[in-house]
Amino acid sequence: MSLINVDKFEQHLRDSLKNDTLVKITLSNKRNKEAGLKSINGKLAQLKKGLHLSCIYRYPTNDITKNISFEEIVETVMKYLEEDFFNADLYTTENDFHLLISPKQSAKLRVKAASMKSKPKLQHDKQKRRLIDAKDNVYLQELGVTTKEFKVKNSMQDKYRQLNKYVEIIEGILKNVDLSSNYNVVDMGAGKGYLTFALYDYLKNVVKQSPEVIGVEMRPELVKKCNGIAEKSNFEHLTFKEGTIKEVDLPSIDLLIALHACDTATDDAIYRGIKAQSKVIVCAPCCHKQVRKQLEPQDSLGKITQFGILKERQAELLTDGIRALIMEAFGYKTKVFEFIATEHTAKNVLVVGVQDEIRDTPNPEVIEQINEIKKIHGITTHHLETLLGM
Repeated sequence: MSLINVDKFEQHLRDSLKNDTLVKITLSNKRNKEAGLKSINGKLAQLKKGLHLSCIYRYPTNDITKNISFEEIVETVMKYLEEDFFNADLYTTENDFHLLISPKQSAKLRVKAASMKSKPKLQHDKQKRRLIDAKDNVYLQELGVTTKEFKVKNSMQDKYRQLNKYVEIIEGILKNVDLSSNYNVVDMGAGKGYLTFALYDYLKNVVKQSPEVIGVEMRPELVKKCNGIAEKSNFEHLTFKEGTIKEVDLPSIDLLIALHACDTATDDAIYRGIKAQSKVIVCAPCCHKQVRKQLEPQDSLGKITQFGILKERQAELLTDGIRALIMEAFGYKTKVFEFIATEHTAKNVLVVGVQDEIRDTPNPEVIEQINEIKKIHGITTHHLETLLGM
């Protein structure tokens, strides 16, 4: 894009960086009205890797922070103006510059007196809120997340972030749930116990509650190891139990969690939660083979699902969408959202149901919606429906 006023704006941006007068910059008025990204707001920040433009990318449902290195600021901003946005507002300690590009490829540049006379202090890396503290944390050390000095290992940084993000999500969910003082938590498919330990730690040591927490795992060696770590950590009300999600003998369930239970094992977990009238059901599904094998839409959707990767993704959407609707049919207020960014794990969808009403039979209106969805996509049965006898 080579317009005189755009070029002038670029020079003002370069000068503000060279002369250290930049206060903030905003890109807005998206070129593609269907695009999700609404705007970008940036300020200079002093990070460990040097000076960056710390930007907040605003989307309809969430904000994402990204950092642009100092050397790439001008090039990146101008590329966004060429491809994504029509407007740019540059605020410096000397002047404000407002660039307006029209769809007809003309541009206006308005220069005003500086609305901000002093530069804000450079942002520094903020200390992220950690609900799970690594200091003197026995179970994190025993699980290999930290060193002998209780420092998080470089190779386990993603796992540590995942644990904290997971607990942060649970914290948000439980704020609106009325639980008794001695409620029961069941983690289906606990595996090595990372998340089970983290949740117990949060409930016991952060919010000072006294739940009974049970981790269910079918591999006896992991059950033995986790029970040993729980004893070393003095977690008196945390136990691990050998068994399958479908058949393990359990007490009453108030909070059911199943993270990355494979294929229909997620349905087994949701079924146990619904039948137990669990107040909260939290699932991060993994694999979606059962629906994928049936997926044969007879209309034009078949032109999309002929491609293997798209058929796989469609099966994921349908499997988890129907799960969420079935939970709604049984009185749960249900949400489906991202668990953690895809760079940390590809298994990043969380299905959460909070009991809104107690129902022994499903809502017929929701069942009708589910049947219509199945019909359109050529699906005969969904495993969770079968379990519930729908």
